[in-house]
Amino acid sequence: MATARQAAFLLLKKMQKDAAYSNLLLENASLLGSLSRRDRALATALVYGVIERRLTLDYQLSQYLSKPLSKLSPEAVCVLRLGVYQLLFLEKIPSSAAINESVKLAKKYCAYASGLCNAVLRKVSQQGLVLPQETAEDYLSVKYSCPQWLIDQWTRDYGEETARGILAHSFAAQGFTVRVNTNKTGAQALLRRLEEEGVTAETTDQSGLLKLLNLPCRVDELPSFKDGLFHVQDKASMLCALSLDAKKGERVFDLCAAPGGKTFTIAEEMKNCGEVLAFDLYAHRTALIESGARRLGLSCVKAAQGDASVFDAALGQADRVLCDVPCSGLGILRQKPEVKWKDPASLQNLPALQLKILSTGAQYVKNGGRLIYSTCALSRAENEDVCAAFLKDHPAFQPVPALPALSEKAFLTLFPQQHDCDGFFIAAFRKDETA
Repeated sequence: MATARQAAFLLLKKMQKDAAYSNLLLENASLLGSLSRRDRALATALVYGVIERRLTLDYQLSQYLSKPLSKLSPEAVCVLRLGVYQLLFLEKIPSSAAINESVKLAKKYCAYASGLCNAVLRKVSQQGLVLPQETAEDYLSVKYSCPQWLIDQWTRDYGEETARGILAHSFAAQGFTVRVNTNKTGAQALLRRLEEEGVTAETTDQSGLLKLLNLPCRVDELPSFKDGLFHVQDKASMLCALSLDAKKGERVFDLCAAPGGKTFTIAEEMKNCGEVLAFDLYAHRTALIESGARRLGLSCVKAAQGDASVFDAALGQADRVLCDVPCSGLGILRQKPEVKWKDPASLQNLPALQLKILSTGAQYVKNGGRLIYSTCALSRAENEDVCAAFLKDHPAFQPVPALPALSEKAFLTLFPQQHDCDGFFIAAFRKDETA
């Protein structure tokens, strides 16, 4: 049976090989199923921690290695990163345990490097966290484990103070949030039910949203989850769904819907009365929406395959259309820390696709209807610039407040440090009555 550290090592290796997202890999890892609750939590923390802090960890290692990390085997690098992360960022683990267990890993997976691991980790333990001078160009990059190109982009887009705030809040949040299925229960009733199931939870500043602080098992193993009393959703995602302001009996399109969190919130706000058509490009992802809607008892949701960038006149029109478009994901580093290690060149074509989807979505909106454009990106090129290009070519649409209760802005950026949620962008448009 694998230990927590072995499981973390193997999961990190699989991520590197398959280019998988950490959250999806951890949700589906059979390795974790054989671990105790405590070891499963440790393995999860190690995987996220090493991904999040990779640049910082590698900087520490560079202080004590006589050759570049690239000259070591991937297995040795992974063991070293796991060891350094435990030494510097997991206070409850004694240094001796972090070093000894790392050496054991090295002996099992890269025996030639066990002596090197022992020597380097002992030096890290003695010296503690090492950072460049605060005046150095790479200080923020090393401190917050963020590539310089991304720091430069955030500074250019939002200013230095806001960029620093994003960096400081880019690490994994404590606990996660769930949206109460208001068609089946209420927040207080769900809190009592979760307590009976051994879950510590609390209300948040948003009605219908609870934060789970501890779990005795996987969230989908909870009886209350199986009974459809809630679905997992971040505050930003919920606010995006609420910005659509969908009403009972209306017809709504969610063009890029999987895995379905926003779709479910929309349907709940509509009292499960009306029609919510949820589309995704891939059949296996529409199946996720269908199964989620069944679990929650949301019969007004209909899922179907569809390319959001291609107009289908046969669908007819809708009162409200949500375009939560594919994006860089640079606002959700707390959930998917590996996103920041993408090649920036791979993101350059996103705005063109995003504009195409928004323009397609606009064709479905009835006169007087509402159109929402959203991303989980903190990037003006993917957000404000796309909206400006859209308005230039679509005079029938006017920007309107996205969330009037929160802000009068039509283009609303949610920053983690200000709103205690994922980084998110929401823009709202209203189509003229006589267009």
